[in-house]
Parts: sequence; structure tokens; C-alpha cells
Amino acid sequence: MINVDFLLALLNDMFFAMIPAVGFALVFNVPQKALKYCAIGGALGHGSRFVLMHWGVPIEWATLGAATLVGMIGVHWSHRFLAHPKVFTVAAMIPMVPGVFAFKAMIALVEINHRGFSPELWALMLENVIKAVFIVAALAIGLAMPGLLFYRRRPVV
Repeated sequence: MINVDFLLALLNDMFFAMIPAVGFALVFNVPQKALKYCAIGGALGHGSRFVLMHWGVPIEWATLGAATLVGMIGVHWSHRFLAHPKVFTVAAMIPMVPGVFAFKAMIALVEINHRGFSPELWALMLENVIKAVFIVAALAIGLAMPGLLFYRRRPVV
């Protein structure tokens, strides 16, 4: 049986992921007809990451899976609507950018500069920097995954 609280949290997460996806799609001059697909892609990506994290998958791996899903769907939409896949995928990835981890790392760095070195602040900064770097790498690899799998001249195996 599906937990109602989980389902409401998932719908909330997906709804609020649509907003930055559409906002950045507007910044990137995505055609008006593609805006709804950017919103759907952002919602599906962030929602799938939410579900994977709920199942206990670390955020880095959940981001890789969600970014790969968005990339695959973007390739499908690009074939269907005769547009470049980046039209649908780049704006949909924006809600998964690790802004909180980068912010926490910068705050720890400022605290180190202000108060002086402490092992706790250094550990906090390194943990957040490494997490942010791995999440960004997962987004890049997930975005490139359809190209690595579908647009090869030689078979994978």
C-alpha cells in the first residue's frame, strides 16, 4: 500500500522542481512549446531522485540515476519533436544542482577565514565540497549517458 504522506511529499517535491526548470528554460530561450516538457523533465528528474533517496540510495547515486532518466527522456522527446536533446534536458537538470552543499562549504570556508582553522570546520567544508562535486559530476555523466549509449559508432559490448 502506498503511504499517503510519502505520495504528498513526492508531489510537493515534483511541483516545486518544475518552477526552476521552467525559469531556467526561459533564461535559455527554450521555445515556448517545449516549456511544458522542461517542467515535466524537471519534475520527473527531481521526483525520481526523491524516490531513490527515500529507498536509501545516497544522493550522488540517486542524482546519477535521475539525470540519466532525464537524459533518456530528453532524447526521446528530441526525436519526437525534432529538436536538440539539450532543449529538454539542461533546464530539467537545474533543480538537481547541489546549491545547498556548495553554500554550506562556502560558509565553512568563510568561518575558517574568520575564526581560524578548526578540524570540525575543515571536515564540514571538505564533506560538502566533495558531495557537491560528486553531484555535479553525476549530473554531467547522466546528461551524457544517452549520447554514450545511443550515438556510438561501435556497439557497447
